[in-house]
Amino acid sequence: MGQSMEAQQLADPKINRLSDPQTWVDQHGNYLFRCAQLRVRDPKLAEDIVQETFLAALQARERFAGQSSERSWLVGILKHKVIDHFRKATREQPDQNADLMADEFEELFDESGHWKIETTGPKEWSDPSGALDRKEFWEVLTRCLSELPPRMATAFSLREIDELATEEICAALNITAANLWVMLHRARTHLRRCLEVNYMGLRAS
Repeated sequence: MGQSMEAQQLADPKINRLSDPQTWVDQHGNYLFRCAQLRVRDPKLAEDIVQETFLAALQARERFAGQSSERSWLVGILKHKVIDHFRKATREQPDQNADLMADEFEELFDESGHWKIETTGPKEWSDPSGALDRKEFWEVLTRCLSELPPRMATAFSLREIDELATEEICAALNITAANLWVMLHRARTHLRRCLEVNYMGLRAS
């Protein structure tokens, strides 16, 4: 007879185990709130998503496999909650202007979505999720994201923070791949400039 998952976790110290759910808010609440606020840019909505995350985690804790850390597991649940929110919001308020950006597609990208002139494209970000642990970076990035149109900021967050595939983002936001590439181009251009001015100067001081 096979051991239960709980018994296996107790027997093998290398397997990650969940802590007491009553401690989750103290251990992970602030981090999850920062994650949620970065994606939805609304403190009240971010609080609601974190609460939904904890509730879903509590209901699913028996299925925790121990293959990731407790925090990574919770962040994974939060990501699903955020995507569900965007899908619902997109159905209720479709973006009437999304197709207008497709005109830029022919000028910027080839048929596979790559830059026609590689040197003109903003570079991919390196480990943006890890930057959430640096308070000053998170504060500046949140401020820079707030300057973008909501749909554009969402596209950037789903791609660069959550590392979702193009197909998943397009389905969540009800946009085409061409729209997404243009959104990401605009977002990266703005954020690169904003972070260079604010974050780099802040660190230098």
